[in-house]
This record gives sequence, C-alpha cells and structure tokens, in this order.
Amino acid sequence: MIEQHFGESAPWSLGIEEELLILDGETYALTPRVATLVEAVERRTLPGALKMELLASMVELATDVCSTPHEALASLRELRGVADEAARANGLRVAAAASHAFSLPQAQDVSPDPRYREFVEYAGITARRQAVCGLHVHVSMPGPEECMQALEGVLPWLPLVLALSANSPYLAGDETGLASARAEVLALLPRAAAPPVFGSFAEWEAFVERFVEIGLADGYTRFWWDIRPHPRFGTLEIRSPDQPTSVELTAAFAALLQALALTVLEGEPPQPANRGDYAQNRWAALRFGPRAELIHPDGTRLVPVRDLAAELFERVAPAARLLGTEDVLRTIKPGACEGDRQLEVGRAEGLVAVVTDVAERSVRSA
Repeated sequence: MIEQHFGESAPWSLGIEEELLILDGETYALTPRVATLVEAVERRTLPGALKMELLASMVELATDVCSTPHEALASLRELRGVADEAARANGLRVAAAASHAFSLPQAQDVSPDPRYREFVEYAGITARRQAVCGLHVHVSMPGPEECMQALEGVLPWLPLVLALSANSPYLAGDETGLASARAEVLALLPRAAAPPVFGSFAEWEAFVERFVEIGLADGYTRFWWDIRPHPRFGTLEIRSPDQPTSVELTAAFAALLQALALTVLEGEPPQPANRGDYAQNRWAALRFGPRAELIHPDGTRLVPVRDLAAELFERVAPAARLLGTEDVLRTIKPGACEGDRQLEVGRAEGLVAVVTDVAERSVRSA
C-alpha cells in the first residue's frame, strides 16, 4: 500500500515547486553549481527549501505548505531572493524560465544523486534533454477518491493553462517555432503527458505498484504525467505549466488551479476526460501558446485560447471569491504569454540578451 496523507492539511492548502536555471554570472550560460546554492542556504530558516534537480544547472525552490496563494507568493519571493543572493555571492545568477535560450541541454552535468544518474542511464538522451523548467502546484485533497475526481475534472483544462503559461520559445540556440519547447521535451520521457483513465484510487495504486514490481519504476514520482496524485503529501500535483519568470504569475497560476480543483469537487463527479482531445490540445498549446485554438472540454468545437480562458475564469469565479484570490488571478493576461517577451528581446538583441533579461525580471519583485 502506498503511504497517503489525504485530508491532513488545511482544506485547499498549497505547495509550490519552481525550477530555476543556474547561470554563469559573466556569460549567462548554464553552469552546474546547484550544490553551491543548496549548501549556501542550508542553515538558514526559510519558508521552504532549495533542492537538487535532475541536472546540476537547475535548482528547485519548494515552499512549505501554504494556506493561500498570497502566502505562497510571499514564500516564493523570499526563496527567489535567497537563491539570488547566494548565486551572486558565488559569481552566479538564477533565472526563472522554462528553457535556456542558447546552452545545449545534453551538454549539462547530471546532479550527483545516484537516482538521477540511474535514470539518465536508463532514459539516455531523452533524459539528458530535460534542461527545461516547469511549475508544479500541489493542492491538498480531502481524500483519495476526491483526488481522482479532481484529476479528471482539471485535466481537460490543462492545455489552456499551458498555452497561457508558455515561456520557452528558444532551446539550444534555436528559435523553435514552439510557444513551449519544454512541453515537447517533456513528452520524450516515459509515462508523460496525460495519465491513463483510472476508475478509482485503488486502480491507480495497483497500476503504480505493478510498474514497481516489474522493475520499471521505484515509486509513483517516476511517473511524469502532467497531473498526478501525490498521496504522501495528500495532494493533487499539477505539473503542466511552463515555469513563469514573474513570481506573481506563479502565484496566479497556482490560484487558478486551486480554484479549478475546488470548482470540480463542488460539482457533479466528472466523466473521464477524452485523452485523444487532450493530446491534440496539448500539441496545439505548445505550438501556438495563447494564439492556439483548442477543442472545448465538452468536445464539440474549437475555441480560441482567449475565449476559453474567459470561460474558465467565469467558471472558477465563485471558488475564487470563496478563497479570496480574485486579485491574484487578474495577473494572468489571456492574450499573451511570457514567451512573447523572450522573442521580442531575442529578435532585437540576441540570445544572451534574452537570458540576461529573464534573469533580471526573475528577481525584480523578489
């Protein structure tokens, strides 16, 4: 049986994980110094932690459990500020974006954790290409079955969230033509994108345990789906957004997903989301971002992102009022995404300027 702690945290509490890039302070190229940052802050009392990621040129900022998106925003501002302070003291910078504009992903060092090295040996180039950063939002769930219901109800809206968050138009020195190169890269991993349909928490648990027993995974965190139960934390973990540069946008996407989960569970139990529609919408979102047309969650028509976003905001408005997060949600602008700024800077000034600009904006409000 998988350890679970559903219902133990305050209702609708949050945990947020950001993934930041570590840069050389002079060249702004990726540099493998995560151990330097983690060690620099390990004795400090923080509202969260800095942790290693798969690649040593990335660092995870993980909040403690937060009661509200407002609290999470304050925590992330402090964590980004501490990371920036430690980086500058060691000739480094940190940057919040979903990809690095010019460094080669496969040239990056793997973090020293043996589990990461074993995974790279197994997954090969598909793992070495994962120099991309996402935003992971944990929303506390009252129980395991409610978690599975929320998963199905939230899932069809995640391509829209990806489109709104798109922040990785460049990768390995190329203007990729994608709004989210990260989403394409993530899909290279085993057990990626949408999870299968599970009729119950027990079915999900049996699926995971079977993969563990036959040697394909060592636990449920080795399933890199866009959304998954996280029973050890008692949460639904939503992993689809690109990493925002603006910390205020991070809080806004967390608030949106929190309100959506509450909206789903306040209504009738949802039917399983159409995985074929999801695959099409995920592709359209990563290709076109806020200019995509997506299949409506009811499956009947194509809808521009701007219009679908308006419908989603209207749908979650009662939950947002109840949660007190209407002000946070206003940060999201459906007609644009942060990747647009990267393209504007890159076309005018070049790729080093893109990374420099991202680094400056990552800590401007931290």
